[in-house]
Amino acid sequence: MFAAASLPVLIAALGFGYLLGSIPFGLVLTRSAGLGDIRAIGSGNIGATNVLRTGNRKLAAATLLLDGLKGTAAVLIAGMFDPAAALAAGFGAFLGHVFPVWLGFRGGKGVATFLGILVAIHWPTFLVCAAIWIAMAYAFRFSSLAALTASITTPVILFVAGLGWPTVAVVAAMTVLLVAKHHENIGRLLAGTESRIGAKSEKPPG
Repeated sequence: MFAAASLPVLIAALGFGYLLGSIPFGLVLTRSAGLGDIRAIGSGNIGATNVLRTGNRKLAAATLLLDGLKGTAAVLIAGMFDPAAALAAGFGAFLGHVFPVWLGFRGGKGVATFLGILVAIHWPTFLVCAAIWIAMAYAFRFSSLAALTASITTPVILFVAGLGWPTVAVVAAMTVLLVAKHHENIGRLLAGTESRIGAKSEKPPG
């Protein structure tokens, strides 16, 4: 797939995706609502998880949706020109969300954007991953564990579905970064201190 596009096209797509993905919707929405700088609240994260800590569920839902849509949009727009450019733009959008240059490279954990990209790349795999998330969340009551399990299985599902090594490799790279961004959650899971779904401190992924 990547051979179908020239290096300049791939670089342009990556840059386009990065700029789109780096739009900090959580920060923009909370500031617009007069809630101040989301980075000064809770974990300091710009994703929906931390936005929910403001107590505004509508803003958290809007952040989750917009963070997902920017990943979807990056893939679909670039895909109008070349399939390989679509993958590059999707990866760029993920990098932009996780490492936005405007915010000192401190962004969100990437769950919503990851899912948005997956919807555009292969929606059946998205549905399978959503089912895995729901099953894990129901069985173990850990939102972070559910998100990690669903994301880790995604490259395998894509490979089995026959999407090809470029798609699998790009999604696998995003999965590694997503897991790395959840290192604190992983530590709490191992220590037995992670909050369960339904607990007062529990928040949805963002």
